[in-house]
Amino acid sequence: MKRDGSTTVVYAALGGNLAIAVTKFGAALYTGSSAMFTEALHSLVDTVDQGLLLYGMHRAKRPPDEAHPFGYGLELYFWSFVVALLIFSLGGAFAIYQGIERIRHPEPIRDAWVNFTVLGLSVLFEGYSFGVAWREMRRRHADVGMWSAMRRSKDPSTFTVILEDGAALIGLGVAAIGVAVSVGLDEPRADGVASFTIGVLLVGVAVVLARETRSLLIGEGASVAFLARARDCVGRDERIACIQDVRSLQIGTNSVVLAMVLSFRDGTTAEERDDAFDTAYGRLKSALPSLTYLYLMPSRGGP
Repeated sequence: MKRDGSTTVVYAALGGNLAIAVTKFGAALYTGSSAMFTEALHSLVDTVDQGLLLYGMHRAKRPPDEAHPFGYGLELYFWSFVVALLIFSLGGAFAIYQGIERIRHPEPIRDAWVNFTVLGLSVLFEGYSFGVAWREMRRRHADVGMWSAMRRSKDPSTFTVILEDGAALIGLGVAAIGVAVSVGLDEPRADGVASFTIGVLLVGVAVVLARETRSLLIGEGASVAFLARARDCVGRDERIACIQDVRSLQIGTNSVVLAMVLSFRDGTTAEERDDAFDTAYGRLKSALPSLTYLYLMPSRGGP
């Protein structure tokens, strides 16, 4: 079965993080590096997160039923919010604790070359995963910068991977600096400082991710570009005087509910109004593939 872009992004991140987590845990146990252990935990949390995103994507594809007449698309947003909580608690908070403990009770790092080898390999894996997610996001939102694209995106599976892998690449750099200072300057506390810094970074990513997914979870409208195109499709009809009201709701990554109240020009007959509704309906459904539910209504004050 052919995978869509979002699924490919998550699978790439899952495979990379699983391999990295196993390698990092082995290196951390062998060398005794706190920063490496924190990075291993980070990769393990990321692996679990991708599994939850895949689960959420699977659940979101269920068809509508009597209990959920608009489908289950919002379930992906729920699991994305759970991912943010895991990054905050299992990733960020524990890393901060681990860093503080290592600063209070420093221990020398053994065979630092193992850490540097693992960190270098991790950069390659994380870089590949990050590149897959980056290209997918640019493909969808090529007209704006990456930060604006993530803010605009209704697909948490993609921007979650970008945030996680971006933080992972920064964390790898921090861990490398911590190990280098610990060994080169004989200052083992630097390893704990690196762990603490990685934890603060993860908490920051978790907060950003939670804010973005919360907005989608509680009911976010369609994008500005989507609504502008919808208005353009309807406004072409000369029989329509104006669009009095537009309401939208994003109920999934590629699923939107749209309701529009239309006001007709004076003298428009009932037959012409019916034909205008049919024309608008066809244009909207053709121009906006993610438009799942469409409701067109006449203005109460109109003819």
